[in-house]
Amino acid sequence: MDLTWLEEALGNISSVVWGPYVLIPLLIGTGIYLTFRLGGLQFIKLGAALRLGILKRKDAGSEGDISQFQALTTALAATVGTGNIVGVATAIAIGGPGALFWMWITGLVGMATKYTEAYLGVRFRGTDAAGEKSGGPQYYLERGIKGPFGKVLGLMFAIFATIACFGIGNMTQGNSIASNVESSFNVPTWITGVTLTVLALLVLVGGIKVIGRVTAGFVPVMIIFYVAAALYILIANIGSLPSALAEIFTHAFTGTSAAGGFAGSAIIIVIQFGVARGLFSNESGLGSAPMAAAAAQTSHPVRQGLVSMTQTFIDTIIVVTMTGLVIVTTGAWKAIDPETGEQISAALMTGEAFTNGLPGEWGHWVVTIALVMFAFSTILGWSYYGERNIERLFGRRAVMPFRIVFSLIVYIGCTVQLGVVWAFSDVMNGLMALPNLVGLLVLSGLVARETKHYLKHDPKLEASKEEIEAFMAGREGWDDWKAGDVVGSSRRNL
Repeated sequence: MDLTWLEEALGNISSVVWGPYVLIPLLIGTGIYLTFRLGGLQFIKLGAALRLGILKRKDAGSEGDISQFQALTTALAATVGTGNIVGVATAIAIGGPGALFWMWITGLVGMATKYTEAYLGVRFRGTDAAGEKSGGPQYYLERGIKGPFGKVLGLMFAIFATIACFGIGNMTQGNSIASNVESSFNVPTWITGVTLTVLALLVLVGGIKVIGRVTAGFVPVMIIFYVAAALYILIANIGSLPSALAEIFTHAFTGTSAAGGFAGSAIIIVIQFGVARGLFSNESGLGSAPMAAAAAQTSHPVRQGLVSMTQTFIDTIIVVTMTGLVIVTTGAWKAIDPETGEQISAALMTGEAFTNGLPGEWGHWVVTIALVMFAFSTILGWSYYGERNIERLFGRRAVMPFRIVFSLIVYIGCTVQLGVVWAFSDVMNGLMALPNLVGLLVLSGLVARETKHYLKHDPKLEASKEEIEAFMAGREGWDDWKAGDVVGSSRRNL
């Protein structure tokens, strides 16, 4: 059955949703607005947030299902994926080295957005029928924005997120793994599909506590593995680094002229693809990460919001930067495919960069192994996001069947062509972001007010549970939040 027409139609819709007149200005505008509203929180409190999330790791004795560190790694599992490898290459292939600069900008302002949505995810979380915390845009849009408008926004998000999780968080990731493993190691796609399905089942049926334990051990290893390989290349090519940085900053504001097989771009294209791929990578504003944040054991929403904010920093400012600098310093962005005589495709660009930068065939293997780890971790993270929205729509009884079906669909993703699914996923991701961003703007006053109050009393994020209780006593909504049921439990949806 020829679905080319559908793929083209979805591509046209996606280009509008993710284009320069809808999501990109809304995402960037929201990030800039929240940055000013929160007083540059992401710059002032980054050090304290990293210390709390990565070194201290948990608020002992606090309500929640997983530690703050596990919530961070679960969100990182979902965001550090193919976008950090292929997405960066795509942005540079079309927009030139300057696209990396605009990816940095989206990361920096996106940290304020990520903080805000994570704060709200914890602030308006509830408790489901199994006693697990449940939160995210599907709840804070309805509970934070009174009346029919909030209910409609919350329902829209839940529907779009449920559909999107099967695409961008499942089949497309499995397809990327299977195709790369087949290309590198000649493993048939069906074998990869069976293996991934079994592994996914083993992890996902255990729910967020098992996912949290797995990602806490797995995600740091995969990031360190990839960053270490990239650092080796950068050190080996240290002489090329200054000129590479000069190209990035120069091309960010001038665009790149056509040269050889390179598809030249004007400044608007550099910005568009840098921003779009940056947001695709770190998911700030998409509404996904607050669902993981809501499960965290934390003594105050501000604390988990700040920990979640570091996710964008790690994803974009560290991992994306490593990929982009390796591509530019090795000259892979200008490489010519000997068979076609044209610029090498984005799908091969990162592999080409690592192959040139590492001895022997290591580079090709490193990229394949990293992509397998990144994509599988994305499957784990997005399964939880889908589960929380299924729980919102159909109640707790639908969660276990969803986990099983989600795991089985991984096999389909590994073994079929997914052009239509990729296009459909882009559209659903964009539609997820729209109601969430509207909600963040509406609720920004609440977030700014409560953040200012908390940080006035605990600027270094070192207050004990008792000290927090003392300066929060009598604060509107505090007693309800401590009860774990802010304005009504999610079990009402059963």
